[in-house]
Amino acid sequence: MRVRFWGTRGSIAAPGRSTVRYGGNTSCVEVRTDSGELLILDSGTGIRELGRSLIDTANGPIRGHILLSHTHWDHIQGFPFFWPAFVPGNEFTIYAARDLDRDLEGVLAGQMEYTYFPVRLGDMRAAVRFSNLGEGQVLVGDIPVDVQYLNHTNLTLGYRVHADGKVLVYATDTEPHDKRVRSLDGLKRADGTAWPAHAEDQRFVEFIRDADMVIHDAQYTAEEFPEKVGWGHSAVEHAVDFAVAGHVKCLVLYHHDPTRTDRAVDALVRRARRRAAAQGASLEIVAAAEGQTMTV
Repeated sequence: MRVRFWGTRGSIAAPGRSTVRYGGNTSCVEVRTDSGELLILDSGTGIRELGRSLIDTANGPIRGHILLSHTHWDHIQGFPFFWPAFVPGNEFTIYAARDLDRDLEGVLAGQMEYTYFPVRLGDMRAAVRFSNLGEGQVLVGDIPVDVQYLNHTNLTLGYRVHADGKVLVYATDTEPHDKRVRSLDGLKRADGTAWPAHAEDQRFVEFIRDADMVIHDAQYTAEEFPEKVGWGHSAVEHAVDFAVAGHVKCLVLYHHDPTRTDRAVDALVRRARRRAAAQGASLEIVAAAEGQTMTV
């Protein structure tokens, strides 16, 4: 699998001189498999440039799958500017968790009502289909994808993609159920119980276990996290500890806070690598950067 990052920022786009290297666009990741399947993970503002690239390099109709982690604005706001969806002959299937009172098509159409946007969802000329997901496994084209709910403020999905003999996990906008940052003095918490102690955190570790690459929410630091509890995001320390517990090969820090400058993201990577090394883990850690291409 070939992975390219088109948007790495969380919450709101943050362009400017201090975010040039890691990027200011919100969440969007392109995944290409050896069989030619195109998966797009989230449609934040980064999907606009991805769409332009797809148009520029197309040799025929563009077909792909857009897997939304959830429908908060920073993960869907680029979709109305995704030009391939306006071209007849192109085909896209969009996947996400069903909203409690609206289906996926209704949610995406809502942000394109005339009150907010001059073009309606129905004006898109490509064939656009919608798939409301729950937990389990779904076949996306010819790719098996495991789906698991994450801990966010609305229904949010993590995706475990099996392709080309490798495993890629996309797990953004998720908060640990155990809100404490684990001490590294031992493999047990201060109260003597094993980590992770919470059953849902254990289930998440199993979801990412032995993955070749995990793209994980790392919006906060341990110092920032206590004031953000309940906002549905992780500290970088949580991301590292989950990856170490799950024997992940490569951890990609993602969903950078809009206030995080390039230098601050550099410091976050150093912090994460020190924490992994302190646990004796041979874990590769990088931060997602706009325009960066990686091979899983």
